[in-house]
Amino acid sequence: MEKLRATLRDSKTARWTALGIVAFTMFCGYFLADIMSPLKGLLEEQLRWSSSEYGFFTSAYGWFNVFLLMLIIGGIILDKMGVRFTGLIAASVMVAGTAIKYWAISTHVLDDQVWHILWFDMKAQVFMAALGFAIFGVGVEVAGITVTKVIVKWFKGKEMALAMGLQVSIARIGTALALSTGVPVARLFHHVSAPILLCLILLVIGLLTFFIYTFMDKKLDKETEAIRIESGEEKDDNTFRFSDIVVIFKNKGWWYIAILCVLFYSAVFPFLKFAQDLMVNKFHVSENLAGLIPAMLPFGTILLTPFFGGIYDHKGKGATIMIIGSVLLVVVHGFFAIPVLNNWILAVVLTVFLGIAFSLVPSAMWPSVPKIVPERRLGTAYAMIFWVQNWGLMGVPALIGWVLEKWCITGQIIRNGSLVHTYNYTLPMLIFMGFGVLGVLFAVLIKIEDRKKGYGLELPNIEK
Repeated sequence: MEKLRATLRDSKTARWTALGIVAFTMFCGYFLADIMSPLKGLLEEQLRWSSSEYGFFTSAYGWFNVFLLMLIIGGIILDKMGVRFTGLIAASVMVAGTAIKYWAISTHVLDDQVWHILWFDMKAQVFMAALGFAIFGVGVEVAGITVTKVIVKWFKGKEMALAMGLQVSIARIGTALALSTGVPVARLFHHVSAPILLCLILLVIGLLTFFIYTFMDKKLDKETEAIRIESGEEKDDNTFRFSDIVVIFKNKGWWYIAILCVLFYSAVFPFLKFAQDLMVNKFHVSENLAGLIPAMLPFGTILLTPFFGGIYDHKGKGATIMIIGSVLLVVVHGFFAIPVLNNWILAVVLTVFLGIAFSLVPSAMWPSVPKIVPERRLGTAYAMIFWVQNWGLMGVPALIGWVLEKWCITGQIIRNGSLVHTYNYTLPMLIFMGFGVLGVLFAVLIKIEDRKKGYGLELPNIEK
């Protein structure tokens, strides 16, 4: 039945305003997620962290999401309680986790303390910082699936891929600023904890911003409900059923996207955690400038991700875009792995191409999920994809840190008055390239499955 009247989402100004508000909250989250990436060297200098301890800390991002299934629980809550409730809770958890992380890094209470955790010993400071990061990880990942569902809610049948691309771009600004400003802020305030305090302040602002969005969302729900009543449609049953998870798990297309997601992001986000150190050790860039090169990657996605999303909206070819991006990922990491290619100009060029790959795959991957999974269970479906992804975000940094510590130490040098290790990054780059090769395989499988099931991944998103 034709709609009797328009809703708030039919106003371009309203839906793009809603996007801008929730995207800012994710910007704040991504700023904190990557603020420690350029600080690896300073953590070694000021707090005497080792590479394996840094890898342990970084892996904490996925602890609760993976082992306690907090992401899946968050997705169920999202489908049951809606975006307003879930978003506010997620933003509050981000603030709480960041506060713990800041305390651990800045306090002297934990100095020289070593705790026995399960079967291993760990510095108390490292463990508490990791615990805060793990709590933050729950909040930011649940916020991510919430914002994704917000976009589907406001943009389905409209500029959905463009909207998702713009949201990713704004979030990537947070990543870029974290990579480029982390070291200067820490140097300016003479302690590695200063950038984390800045993040904490931003996250509080992000929480308040999302609270403003809830008023728009509430109005949209009232308008949608009024139209439903006038048209005589039955109300959706939002009761969670375990069978919903079973149905999603049986969907090959969903699995292929989930596996591509974990492979792709495992070759990008963990890479960024070590990229600044890579620039110092392989490309001989000074520590104060080394963060600027990897910062180019997220800056490059600011325009490219919406651009490729716009192509998907108007022309289609979503599965093909994912294949191209995965192939490019293999090529870039392959060149990074070649020992003799150590000129900083090449590092800049490779980072630019990695940014293109980083724009291609997400611009098509995330808008493809609503074509495979019904909208009423999108929260659970996205949450389960993020859950699979978090295995990689948790395990790969720990793996890379362990590999560096075990096989890649080449010597020691004095840096800023402290004795630190030097590393050969060839083996880690080969590991990242391997993830890319597997990513190509699953991108191809997505295209094959689309041909079999007719999901429409190669068709435009905008409904004529």
